[in-house]
Amino acid sequence: MRAVVCRELGPPSSLVVDEIDDPVAAPGMVVVDVEAAGVNFPESLIIEGKYQFKPPLPFVLGGEAAGVVREVGDGVDGWAPGDRVIAQTGAVGAFAERVAVPAAALVRLPDGVGSPEAAGLTIAYATTYYALRDRAQMQAGETLLVLGAAGGTGISAVQVGKAMGARVIAAASSPSKLEFCRANGADELIDYTSEDLRARVLELAPNGVDVVYDPVGGDYAEVALRRMAWGGRYLVIGFTAGIPSIPLNLTLLKSCSIVGVFYGAWTMREPDAAREVTGELLRWTADGKIAPPVYKTYALHEAGQAITDLRERKVLGKAIVVPRR
Repeated sequence: MRAVVCRELGPPSSLVVDEIDDPVAAPGMVVVDVEAAGVNFPESLIIEGKYQFKPPLPFVLGGEAAGVVREVGDGVDGWAPGDRVIAQTGAVGAFAERVAVPAAALVRLPDGVGSPEAAGLTIAYATTYYALRDRAQMQAGETLLVLGAAGGTGISAVQVGKAMGARVIAAASSPSKLEFCRANGADELIDYTSEDLRARVLELAPNGVDVVYDPVGGDYAEVALRRMAWGGRYLVIGFTAGIPSIPLNLTLLKSCSIVGVFYGAWTMREPDAAREVTGELLRWTADGKIAPPVYKTYALHEAGQAITDLRERKVLGKAIVVPRR
């Protein structure tokens, strides 16, 4: 079969499409024909050895997939060839025509939900739901500020936040990105390249924001923290603009919390709860409460370009690799 292989650490252009052995359905495992695979920011770090997870070379890239069960191993109950599924593959393996995953990692894909839309749920949307529901314990009627709101992770926070009943303020870097956020449910918009983020948040939320969702970091982190409401929760999602230094006296003055969100580690500690999160998101998708936007689909040989587009912040919503295109 064909797969996107990282044979040496380097930029996205160093990735190659190779013929490799088909995966085997070992006991407890299921082989899935991959119809779509989500592209995520950690992949841009993994291929350069800059992520906390460092798979041994060579490895097949890709952490989430949607497709159809091809084969089941001994001891697998509840799954059969032809079942439509999504799976988090453990950060590697999804950018391929087929992937083998533990049966416990599968969630059934309901009718009416396409593979490209579903392929973006298991990391970005599940991270967001876990962050807002479990880590922030956000309540309906609270105000949520989303930084980097037009990206795959950010737009998931806009949609999931609205589905949970929050008032959503979306911050992004251009008018076109902000219109994309509005189309996906944002109540208020901030262009932080042409507007003063602190002044604009003060205008929109004079008493501060209850929850900040930050996949960006960098210079915007402290500014957003200064606009927290009393008892607010600042969610640390990622650092696409760099890891910030935060003056901790701000948390004391506002009696607010800085809350880390490491969804991948949580899934390993509580796999049943993680599957429930994914199942709930699939139900929301089927019911139209959320609608994961697909920016573009890429063939296997275009996977490096997909990661480059993600790095350069061109992607609005989710980039998807389609192995059989």
